[in-house]
Amino acid sequence: MDRFFGLDKSNAPDKNTVLLTTTHDDVEKSIICGILDEEQIPYMAKDRGAGEAVRVAMGFSMYGCDIYVPTELFDKANELLEVYRNGEPVFADDEIVQEDD
Repeated sequence: MDRFFGLDKSNAPDKNTVLLTTTHDDVEKSIICGILDEEQIPYMAKDRGAGEAVRVAMGFSMYGCDIYVPTELFDKANELLEVYRNGEPVFADDEIVQEDD
């Protein structure tokens, strides 16, 4: 179906950017954008197809959203994305942070 609507290919908005990931969920999009913000990695989130218009009318988009990062920061952003998706523990100063109950 994506091929029928031309959604199977992503078009980078700039020649110096590369596709990091495509999300199909607003919550995941917010989490990934928050991670990139925290690490001060610039990004551009671009709805696929008619997604922007659908988002305005319906409040969400079923077409997905492409997240692009600068080419030179792709490896760092991809590593952060893998850590998030694999659920690896977060370390602060090389120590596991634990809260006391």
